[in-house]
Amino acid sequence: MKDDRTIYTDQCEEKLLRLYGKQSLHEAQSRYKRIEERFCRLFGDRRVLHFYSAPGRTEIGGNHTDHQHGCVLAAAIHLDVVAAVAEREDGIIRFYSEGFDPMEIDTADTRFHQQETGSSEALLRGICAKMKQLGYRIGGFDAYCSSKVPIGSGLSSSAAYEILMTTIESHLYNQGKVDAQTAAMIAQFAENQYFGKPCGLMDQMACSVGGVVAMDFQDAAHPIVQKIEYNPDTTGFTLCVVETGGDHSGLTEEYARISQEMQAVAQQLGVTVLRECKEDRFYQQLPQLRERLGDRAVLRAIHFFEENKRAVLEKEALLENNFEQFRHYAVQSGHSSFEYLQNVYSHSRPHNQELAVALALSQTLLEDKGGVWRVHGGGFAGAIQAFVPVDFWDEYKTRMEAAFGEGCCQPLRIREQGGIRVF
Repeated sequence: MKDDRTIYTDQCEEKLLRLYGKQSLHEAQSRYKRIEERFCRLFGDRRVLHFYSAPGRTEIGGNHTDHQHGCVLAAAIHLDVVAAVAEREDGIIRFYSEGFDPMEIDTADTRFHQQETGSSEALLRGICAKMKQLGYRIGGFDAYCSSKVPIGSGLSSSAAYEILMTTIESHLYNQGKVDAQTAAMIAQFAENQYFGKPCGLMDQMACSVGGVVAMDFQDAAHPIVQKIEYNPDTTGFTLCVVETGGDHSGLTEEYARISQEMQAVAQQLGVTVLRECKEDRFYQQLPQLRERLGDRAVLRAIHFFEENKRAVLEKEALLENNFEQFRHYAVQSGHSSFEYLQNVYSHSRPHNQELAVALALSQTLLEDKGGVWRVHGGGFAGAIQAFVPVDFWDEYKTRMEAAFGEGCCQPLRIREQGGIRVF
């Protein structure tokens, strides 16, 4: 690689500073250098090399509202996935990710492959298929990738990978012209149609846009995305997730049933998704809905209607810099997910309720101190989210680590950049 491409040039240092901050600069330089070295060992050439980064995300409000075309509040975070990438001329993508088996696809074949369902190959092929469908160019590349977004923590490692791969194709073959919202929709298509997970658009949009964003998916083809200036540090709180050690394997069906049951309610009311339904009509039909679909589906619909309103109120509270009002709605959101949405533990594993224990313990620690505790992301296993007063952080961290293990508390910083070519 040419000397002016090393990560130690002044220009590269400035870009890393903007992404990771002064305190983490040396760590970032060491990380990028390690990725560069491993790329060269794997692929053994001196082609022009570029680095790409995409962040994980944290959901702040609107738990399981996006797939019903609702409103959500989310933020990109400092934990990211980074890749060293070089273009190929034969249309082949070779993708090595630290800790995972390598994958390879030919971009000439963008058909859906049933046997790839649930795999990284499916995501990459789906991204290429959608980009081609939208009229973008696609092509091959070699990549070595390393991620700091923990898997199973609800920080959306999968969406980070999807946005990373979309960003690579955008810059290598389309002069970076795929805008953030389009990139998110391409990534969602790949996860829905090729990977086989019926997710909404929140994860991909937050990872792609960056910063704190309020999203309204009423018109799913043209969502309203609004950036919000908010930093938890300025309000005296540390935003964190607590990884509880639960096992995500085998939970895709539980996750899918939430959207399926909500859509079943919507269909009974003559609409496609719950956002299209008048709330008073839902309550008028509640007895018939209970009889036809069961109580859990009805409770999950109630959660949607209330959570959708809360996400807007949370956004307005942050815009007004009223953290106490935001806190009120965020705590309500957590209770609604536990009681109505019922995504705090798996119904097939009643003896394993790590999230419930973490929420109960957090409530005893934070309720009288003005904090927030809520399930994070899809639920059923993984992590909870908390806003912890800065002067209580050490105590909270000690107590949670005593219950769930050293290192379970992960403080989060908001990242303003979405998916980008770093240099």
